[in-house]
Amino acid sequence: VQLVESGGGLVQPGGSLRLSCVASGTGHFTLDYYSISWFRPAPGKEREAVSCSNFSNGRTYPGDFVQGRFTASRDSTKNTVYLEMIGLKPEDTAVYYCAAEPGPDRCRVPSGRTASTFGTWGPGTQVTVSS
Repeated sequence: VQLVESGGGLVQPGGSLRLSCVASGTGHFTLDYYSISWFRPAPGKEREAVSCSNFSNGRTYPGDFVQGRFTASRDSTKNTVYLEMIGLKPEDTAVYYCAAEPGPDRCRVPSGRTASTFGTWGPGTQVTVSS
């Protein structure tokens, strides 16, 4: 599977962005059999999970810092995952990555919501929050 993110950019504090992650693969590819997560770098540690989604059961697990500001969703017809971000803060400035791993239930446990769980990554999209 291949992933390509888009939608990043420069936004003022308090603003919003919608990131997209388009997935593609061979044969009858579908995201239904994958867990998908958005990550961003974290100081002094591996990338932190922004939002990890088990689309098999519709559950999404946001990172603690999200505080209700970010929402992940999926359009199965387009094999695309979205991250809707509102109330952006300067500390949200980062490259945001989309990652995928076979198995629709990876995110159910906290140990599954780590960068080491996911084997396929997109190149990332830059989000800059600044006035």
